[in-house]
Parts: sequence; C-alpha cells; structure tokens
Amino acid sequence: MSENKEQNEIKAILPPESEKNESGIQVLTIIGQIEGHYVNDQNQKTTKYEHIIPLLVAMEQSEDVKGILIILNTMGGDVEAGLGIAEIISSMKKPTVSLVIGGSHSIGVPLAVAAKKSFITRSATMTLHPVRVNGLVVGAPQTYNYFADMQKRIVDFICRNSKASAEKINELMMRPDMLATDVGTVLDAPEAVRCGLIDQIGGLSDALDTLREMMK
Repeated sequence: MSENKEQNEIKAILPPESEKNESGIQVLTIIGQIEGHYVNDQNQKTTKYEHIIPLLVAMEQSEDVKGILIILNTMGGDVEAGLGIAEIISSMKKPTVSLVIGGSHSIGVPLAVAAKKSFITRSATMTLHPVRVNGLVVGAPQTYNYFADMQKRIVDFICRNSKASAEKINELMMRPDMLATDVGTVLDAPEAVRCGLIDQIGGLSDALDTLREMMK
C-alpha cells in the first residue's frame, strides 16, 4: 500500500474538519475485527491498531478536540492489540464516551469499558469467553500459564474500568451452558448493565448529551 493511500485511509476515519471544530467532538469507530500483528483477510472489515493508536495520541494532544465518542461494533480480534488500544483510551484525560451498537465481543469488552462513560443500545450484545487462539498450539504448561496470565490481565482491566467484579467476570467467561461449541456468555444490554460492565442503556443522543456535559 502506498503512503498516500494509507494516509487517505486514516483521514477517512476522521469527520470533516469543520464538523470537528464546531462541536469539539471527535468520533472514533472500532468495527469488524481488531487487526494486530498479522494482516487479516482482505474480505474482512478490520480496525488496524497501527492506525487507531496514532489517532488517539493526536486527539489527546489536539486543542480542537474537547471530547471523544467511541462507537463500537466489533467481533473482537487480536487480544494484545485490543488490550493495548483499551489501555490508551482509559489513560486519556479528554472526556471519552463509548457506545456499543450491534455488539462488542471478546476483546471488544475491554474496549467498551475503557471510556469514562459507557452506553449500549438495547439490541446490542457482548460476549465474554476465555482467551483462545486459532491454529497450532503447543500443549505445554508454559502455554497454559501464558493464556492464564493474559486472561488475568484482561479481567483486571475490565474490573478497573467498570463496576463488574472479578468473580462475576470469571463466572461469565467459564459458563459451559451458553455457547453450543465453547464456554462463555452472551450478554444482552440489560444483563451487561446489571452485572456492571456497562453504565447505561442508551443510544446516540444519550451518549452525545453525556459527552457534552463531561466537556463542560
């Protein structure tokens, strides 16, 4: 991919300059699959972490950006890339509000709770499950310890950035009766709020109203 084409792709994520300057609100969309160290199939919609991270850094430093609305509809993806993006969002001083539309599954859960205030639309869902990978896995104690450590990091992050407890998150991750071929839990919007993952059920206007109040 040429440098100009990649720059155009990054610019396409941003709203027009006039709209951003007038409202002071920057919109960031995280959609499809989180792409990390490996390039996904070209037929898949992806969010590339090497694009998102510089955007977040630029937003944090920009005087024109007064608040950030993060809209999520993601199936999950690369665990380390997703957790890295979530850590940056949670450490920002600018007001941040997340809105889950459709779904925010797997590593999308830390991304949703990373904002200072989180919303979920009534028809959206969120999936919690243990850390897993595709392809060949070496069945050794070191491999198990790596997965266990990664899962603990994810649970710790979720608990630090939401009202959910570690006991509840681990219980939902390890449920064997919710998914036909795996363990885990699919949460609808009321359940996501009830267990403390998400702050409130709401839509775009609710998220924007809250963000404007935070910007004051």
